[in-house]
Amino acid sequence: MVSRETLIAKYFPQTGGKAERYGELLATRGIEWGLIGPKEGERIWDRHIANCLPITELIPQGASVLDIGSGAGLPGIVIALARPDLKVTLLEPIPRRIEFLTGVASELGLDIKIEKGKAEAFKGSFDIVTGRAVAPLPKFVELTWHLVKPGGAILAMKGAAAQDELDAFLAGKQPKGVKSAQLHQLTLGELEPSRVVEVRKAG
Repeated sequence: MVSRETLIAKYFPQTGGKAERYGELLATRGIEWGLIGPKEGERIWDRHIANCLPITELIPQGASVLDIGSGAGLPGIVIALARPDLKVTLLEPIPRRIEFLTGVASELGLDIKIEKGKAEAFKGSFDIVTGRAVAPLPKFVELTWHLVKPGGAILAMKGAAAQDELDAFLAGKQPKGVKSAQLHQLTLGELEPSRVVEVRKAG
């Protein structure tokens, strides 16, 4: 098991106190507001925050990042805390979640944008588009491809069926401009692997 202290030292060298506070907010307000399951309080760090950390190592320096369906801020707020060099935007359609995200960003002093809306109707252009448990990969790419800059990529966080979703995407009709698609399996100590499917757009 990887300790919270080890994770903070490695991934949040500049924002450790804010990361601690975010974990507390997830375990209290996040559960009270129904954004995190009632039994998840003891697993905020190993199941949620730690699961979002490996993706931060796949994002280039200074990139613009859009987190689709950000919910409680996973992975968007974790990315913003671990990588202050990035320009992070959270996109969320549900007002209650927007209110939670806005409150967290304000309390932690995060320089991020929070937008209300759905991916398919949103306009913008980003180096990286990400999301955690939003939709099966083929659907996720369909909904978000217009938001990815040429040369940019989708980094979709996935569960145990990640390879199956990637296979389904590769076997189906793909949007124009797909340069490559691959699965990254990233591990932190003895924690469950964090699976990220990267779909890169041609430059």
